[in-house]
Parts: sequence; C-alpha cells; structure tokens
Amino acid sequence: MSRTTLALLAASALAAPALAEPHTWAQRNTDFPPAFPEQFRATTVDSGVAMTQTTLAEGLVHPWGIATLPDGAGWLVTERAGRMRHLAADGTLSDSIVGTPDVLSQRQGGLLDVALGPTFAEDRVIYVTYSKPVEGGSATAAARMVLADDLGSVTEVEDIFVQEPPSPTPMHYGARIVFPGDGTAFVTTGEHSSDEERPFAQDLDKTYGKVVRVNLDGSTPEGMPFAGTEGAVETIWSYGHRNIQGATIAPDGTLWTIEHGPQGGDELNRPEPGLNYGWPVISYGKRYDFREVDPGGPIGIGQAVEEGMEQPVYFWDPVIAPGGMAFHSGDAFADWNGDILIGSLKPGGVVRLSLDADGLVTEEERLLTDLGRVRDVEIMEDGSFVVLTDFEDGWVVHVTPG
Repeated sequence: MSRTTLALLAASALAAPALAEPHTWAQRNTDFPPAFPEQFRATTVDSGVAMTQTTLAEGLVHPWGIATLPDGAGWLVTERAGRMRHLAADGTLSDSIVGTPDVLSQRQGGLLDVALGPTFAEDRVIYVTYSKPVEGGSATAAARMVLADDLGSVTEVEDIFVQEPPSPTPMHYGARIVFPGDGTAFVTTGEHSSDEERPFAQDLDKTYGKVVRVNLDGSTPEGMPFAGTEGAVETIWSYGHRNIQGATIAPDGTLWTIEHGPQGGDELNRPEPGLNYGWPVISYGKRYDFREVDPGGPIGIGQAVEEGMEQPVYFWDPVIAPGGMAFHSGDAFADWNGDILIGSLKPGGVVRLSLDADGLVTEEERLLTDLGRVRDVEIMEDGSFVVLTDFEDGWVVHVTPG
C-alpha cells in the first residue's frame, strides 16, 4: 500500500481454554503522529472467543517455520539450529530430515522458513530459506528440493536465490517465502542490522532489506520494476525494508509483509513493485537504547514521513516483534475470516487485525499471550491454527475453539 496514497487519505490438551485479555496501550518510544488515523493504535477489542491449546510437540530447538502436508500427513517444521523434521498428526516427531542445506547457525542465522511448492502434489518440491555460509560471512538464501515419499530425506537441492553481497553480521536475514500463484515466489530479506550495512536497504545493486521476486527456478520474471535499470538487481520487487520476518498472500492475491522496526516502528506493509519503504532514512521508531553508537537517537533523518518514500499500512510503538503471519479462513473462528493473525515475539502471543474493504486496520486484539514468543502461525483448512513458540525448548501448539 502506497504511503503517499495512504497519507492522503493431536496430543495432550493444556489446562483450561484460554480467553482473550483486554489490551492497554503502553508508553510510546517516539511521538511521531500517524500519517492517517487508521495507521496506528486501532480500536482494541476482546472478542471473548474461547480457545483450547493442544500441545502437538515439545523439545524443538527454536522452531522457525512450519508447513502443512496434505491428506492429514502432519507438518514440516524447521529448527533454527539447522534441522527440518516431520511432525505427524499423532504428535510423533521425526529425527532430522536428511539432505537439507548447511546453514550458519549463529545468532539469528540458521534454517528458517519452509513452504510446500505450488505443485507439491505432483512433484513433491518444497522450499526453504536459510542463512547460507559463504566466503565473507553468510547470506539469506532460498532453495528448492524434493521431499522423499517416506518424509525422511530431501534431494535435488538447488538455490533459487542468494542475497548479495555476503554479510559478516549474522543478524536480520528475513526470511519468508510465499507464492502468489503465478509461477513465481516472493522472498523477503533483512539488512543485517549493523550501522555499516543497514544503508544497503536503499541500494538497488544489493538485495539487503528487499522483497525479491523470482521464478520457481530462480530466473527473473518478466515485468520486474527494475528490469533494464543500470546497476540494479532485476529481481528486486520493493526496497527500503529493515527485517521482514512475516509474509503472506491475501485472498485477493496481493502480497502483505510485516517487518521488525527498531525501538518502536514495527510495520505492516503491502509492498508494491518498485516502491521505497524508507528504511533506514525514515522510521516510526528510534535507535535501541543499548546500541553503542548514539543510543536512543533518531533513525536516519529523524522523521517518519519523506517525499518519495512509502508509508506502512499500520505500525506499532511499542513493538510486537513480529514473526510469521497469515490471513484467516475456515469454519473454526469464522468471525475472523479475512483477518490477519500475526505471531508476536515480544510481548508474545498472537495479534489479530481486522481490515476494512480498503485494507485499512479497524481493530486489534491480543490473543494467547500466555504462550510467550510465537514465531509462526499456520492456518489449517478448518480454520483452527497452529503456532510455533521460539524457545530453546520450543513447542508446537494447535489452537481450536472451545
């Protein structure tokens, strides 16, 4: 969504069912006014929906991504330490699936997202994102591979995207992969966090802080916004992002993303081709108080709005530290159909946003705050959903009505 346009306008059930708690807004980190009323602090609600949490698996090491297998075959789950495992519907957790790429398992690096390919039923192709160890450090990468019928191994592993240039900083990798249904994939990246590297989010000759779009074999799709631009990486879709760790395709086929801001300034965006989303020139947040350079100081030009840079659909201050996101659909929790469910790492739980017909946020609800760090949210066909908790001893929880 354009800133300019918007500015103008089955295992053991846990204890008792959980109810949503009312949310009170905390003190802000900055005092930048929103560019339009719906951009900040929507009406908070308590839907009063009862939810039952059922633990499907425990003992996962910082689980990061989850993908639902067809025909009740369970899920694929990644662990940041470098493993991908099969979680059966009955709660059985496999050993590590053999053949996944080597990863740089440091700080925020590791094996990250996992998704079934659009033609999985025919070819069993899956995709992962990961921190690829390369000369000079590491890079966000996305790879395709074929999952064996017995779910024990993958073969034909091939990168379809590798971020350029390598980074010495194992932080801010992104990285989600989603498919808009036209034979392409969107891959999100981060800008690796350091003061030296974060300006690369504005550079079109680098894939730091970008949404990238590639064909499923890694080639460049037709009609990309920077095709033919001298010096530009032609797979760049949008730029000026900080660390996009959530992405999903809306029911109407558009891409939505969510990215970590600094201290304040997490952003929900609807990235459009060729547009600049501002980082690190503008932000609704400030520098972290613990940074060695200018702690608590302003970001970039010290403003949240600048001509030629896009506004987020919505922002948070204080942050929710977003993880994965998904649009809800299904008979369970049917009143939420069309709403966005977002994993929150801090303060934790799941954030629900309701949208109007124009894609503006009308309501916000905080759910399942007892779960703590939620890294990903996966909507099931029946409308129930599965969440991953990001801990050294993380678990997978199925949330159903009741």
